[in-house]
Amino acid sequence: MWRVATLNIWNRNHWPERLPLLRDELFALDADVIGLQEVLAMPGYPTQADELAHGTAWHVFHAPAWNIGGGVTLGNAILSRYPLLDARVLPLPAPAELDQRSVAFARVDCPHGPLPVFVTHLTYQLHLASVRRAQVQALAAHVAALAPLDGPPPVLLWDFNAEPDADEIRFLRGLTTFDGASVYFADCWAATNPASAGYTYARDNRYALVAHEPSRRLDYCFVRGPDRHLRGEPISTRLALTEAIAGVWPSDHYAVVADIQAAIRSHGARPPDGNSVI
Repeated sequence: MWRVATLNIWNRNHWPERLPLLRDELFALDADVIGLQEVLAMPGYPTQADELAHGTAWHVFHAPAWNIGGGVTLGNAILSRYPLLDARVLPLPAPAELDQRSVAFARVDCPHGPLPVFVTHLTYQLHLASVRRAQVQALAAHVAALAPLDGPPPVLLWDFNAEPDADEIRFLRGLTTFDGASVYFADCWAATNPASAGYTYARDNRYALVAHEPSRRLDYCFVRGPDRHLRGEPISTRLALTEAIAGVWPSDHYAVVADIQAAIRSHGARPPDGNSVI
């Protein structure tokens, strides 16, 4: 089984109070790989991803996206208990006047073979679905180039800034076409929790409430599966980092944690349940 997780860490807001809580709770997930968004890097200092991994044997790859100024960047990161291979920063389109976006990519050297992982964070402005549309089209092209259909199923970990019924999400789930093209990825939450809203940006989180936006599901674990070997089937998905401790929330978003079929399985085999060891 692959266990993957994603979390928007809310850059450096309340960072001294949140850092130890984030570190403890993220590594308690026992994930193989964690995708992080809104990761700040400043000259002469470790990135926030490196701060989180400090004192552990975890591997870190940071992918800057937006050059804020003075050498400070905001981007994405991959944390992994296994070595990261072929790591690279992939571009996403965005108008020059907006904060820029990119994708962190690496192959995680897991026991069941290298797992292609893509981590990103799309444009956040509510009215800019057209920009997010272009971004998911570019993302799909990156996946096609780096994770072909005959290889291990790629995992996509992201803050999409779009709700499940948005065209950007529907395109990636194979429910609509863009410019005559279509793709398919399984939304792990929808596949395993079809009756639950699964809000990841929720008004019961004090840090999210300050934006006065409605509760929404913005954060996703996607996987292109199951493939013909039944790898990539979502097994279970849950929210994590959903509670405050002493008035401190880990982030303004909740984490999404997904267990995904990793080993090749025969088509006649009984599907695993969420408690199985695969």
